[in-house]
Amino acid sequence: MEEREQTQQNKLVWNPGTLLSPVPPALVTCGTLEHPNVLTIAWTGIVNTIPPMTYISVRPQRHSYPLIRQSGEFVINLTTAQLVPAADYCGVRSGAKENKFERCQLTPVRAAKVQAPLLAESPLSLECKVRQVLELGSHHLFLAEIVAVDVSPQLVDQQGKLHLERAHLAAFAHGEYFELGRSLGTFGYTVRKKKDPRPRRDTPPSKGPSAVTAGKGKMTQQRRKGQTGRPLQRKKK
Repeated sequence: MEEREQTQQNKLVWNPGTLLSPVPPALVTCGTLEHPNVLTIAWTGIVNTIPPMTYISVRPQRHSYPLIRQSGEFVINLTTAQLVPAADYCGVRSGAKENKFERCQLTPVRAAKVQAPLLAESPLSLECKVRQVLELGSHHLFLAEIVAVDVSPQLVDQQGKLHLERAHLAAFAHGEYFELGRSLGTFGYTVRKKKDPRPRRDTPPSKGPSAVTAGKGKMTQQRRKGQTGRPLQRKKK
């Protein structure tokens, strides 16, 4: 009880709120290639690995809501530092009143598995199909399966490894946009075994019996002989 009271004294207790940070200011595309729309969604994330699943939370009043609800498809496009102005604009303006693609100089391109378009300027896009809609309150959550991932070749090296740090992704925290900076470590680095910096000695090929075999033979001879090296004599009964 004393520990709980001490913790409460060290922090201010506020009313419940949506203060989870940072979050991705993702550019979500929906509609069709002929009639596309784009909006910014910060309330998104990964919820399952197999199958890969994600979600977005959208207000029913948004212009994009009926497009996603009726088609059951959308694309999450990762936002880079260069795309932050577009993400900010698409988060406060409605596609019902203007063409945000033209206004922000964005390019819709055909996706591989869904009718909703990709964003050509985004380095990585997640094609999604809605599996369930949860009407939570102010927002409705679209639970979706990721059916394809579209990656810019500039993020992949010759060995096929993805280098997402090359994308210069952006994050959103408490009303501000930030560009991701220096790496603090890779997943699991705190428990990963460190490599031995000492060089290994090359062992020359052995000739004759190995050291272990020779040692065993020597011990056997010592057991057959006494400490003086003489053969052991059995005691007469």
